[in-house]
Amino acid sequence: MENKVVNTAKKAKRGILSVVFSRTALIALLLVLQLGLMFGLATILSEYAVYVYGVTTVIQALVVINIINEKSNQEFRLTWILLILIFPLFGCLFYIFVKSEIGTRFIGERLNTVKLETRKYLSENKDIIEELRLSKNANANLAHYMGRYVGFPTYRNTRVEYFPSGEDFFPVMLDELKKARKFIFMEYFIVAEGEMWGKTLEILREKAAEGVEVRFMYDGMCGISRLPYNYPKQMEEYGIHCKMFSPIHPILSTTQNHRDHRKICVIDGKTGFTGGINLADEYINEKERFGYWKDTAVMLRGNAVQSLTMMFLQMWNVTESRPEQYDNYLTPMSDRLHRELGFVIPYGDSPYDDENVGEEVYIHVLNHAKKYVHIMTPYLILDTEMIGALIRAAKSGVDVKIMMPHIPDKWYAFAVAKTYYTELIEAGVKIYEFIPGFVHAKIFVSDDDTVVAGSINLDYRSLYLHFECGVFIYNNPVVREVEKDFRNTLKKCHRVSVSDVNQISPLMKITGKILRLIAPLM
Repeated sequence: MENKVVNTAKKAKRGILSVVFSRTALIALLLVLQLGLMFGLATILSEYAVYVYGVTTVIQALVVINIINEKSNQEFRLTWILLILIFPLFGCLFYIFVKSEIGTRFIGERLNTVKLETRKYLSENKDIIEELRLSKNANANLAHYMGRYVGFPTYRNTRVEYFPSGEDFFPVMLDELKKARKFIFMEYFIVAEGEMWGKTLEILREKAAEGVEVRFMYDGMCGISRLPYNYPKQMEEYGIHCKMFSPIHPILSTTQNHRDHRKICVIDGKTGFTGGINLADEYINEKERFGYWKDTAVMLRGNAVQSLTMMFLQMWNVTESRPEQYDNYLTPMSDRLHRELGFVIPYGDSPYDDENVGEEVYIHVLNHAKKYVHIMTPYLILDTEMIGALIRAAKSGVDVKIMMPHIPDKWYAFAVAKTYYTELIEAGVKIYEFIPGFVHAKIFVSDDDTVVAGSINLDYRSLYLHFECGVFIYNNPVVREVEKDFRNTLKKCHRVSVSDVNQISPLMKITGKILRLIAPLM
């Protein structure tokens, strides 16, 4: 027994040491030192108040005037002003640093160029828009916006399959990967070594050896905590073209705030997957982190896959200098109209344009619902527009239900989420917590005719700062399956009441309210 305790203590010590001396800790330390240097500079300068006060006041006034007049979300503007009022010099310096877009300007410009290159492959079909208008005029208006201003058209002839869990999704994805004959494109936020990634990688290696073109891209955050930093080189040895999007460096840069949060898998331009599921064992419940992991995904077959293909190629070519042969990856389009499949709009969201696509779609669903809107989301950190849309729908008699985790992955995000509960509940929004564990799904389902699925959470990061993707689905049979899954999952949930909120500890309440002030910058 004593030896077992000693061994456990040694393992714990090794675990702590591995974290302390890891690349993650080193990068975090260097970033903190740089922030400290910026804050220290502001503090030193503030000591010369007699000489600096006038200049600081002028700079502060100019920065605040610029913030008030800039084209951004109201909450972001208020948070910046608050930061500058509390820390005048540091706040101004930090704001100027962020808005100077050091490191981000190239990505934004390059992405615009690539979007121009792919525009002809994502052209809007006016006949489909008019067909949609005959069914629901509001959705035709949304489709017009998505096609003209965001660059993602509306499709027909697309079959959709829904997966209510990672365990349902994973074997189907593996089977589809095995069928690949031309190419496989995969883009994920999280990849971690384990059973899920191991089986996936085995198939990717086999396909690459057969001559299938395999491209794999993952977010740079994995390079500091989930995978070896040189992992792309290892993948290239397997014949897999691989890259990290925006690798993390120990240098303050605004690029590190914009992560690739998408989940996309495209096979031969015929089959595409998206949703909330990453490539790590917790997503298929092979590894328990926060109780049972509830997640969802959808599979598209047919015309709409072309948007997922082009979405991937747009991101892939941000760092490429050679021209892409887009024609090699076009989706075979069906000539016969299958009316029963309705309309499908896959779309991407980027922090480098002025279109808040993810939020626009969610608010559209809330504004035009007649009977119900049922939502699954892991986070609930809302801006004024989203709060207003939720409350307006509920007060109009629409059954608005939000399903949240009972076991959160981030305590601070959960603390902020609970600050919204009372206001929403008193307005008629019904909030539920999934007792068995963690909800990671991102689902809106409404009126038995509309579903939105994808990677977009209800928080500032997803709605404003990350690269995201989603699918708007209307009048497709899959809608009934999604609503059925929501109702079945609801049986495992507890409905939160105002009295439940009142029983939250004072420390949690205070923490949540303080963090809510800076939520847009978290």
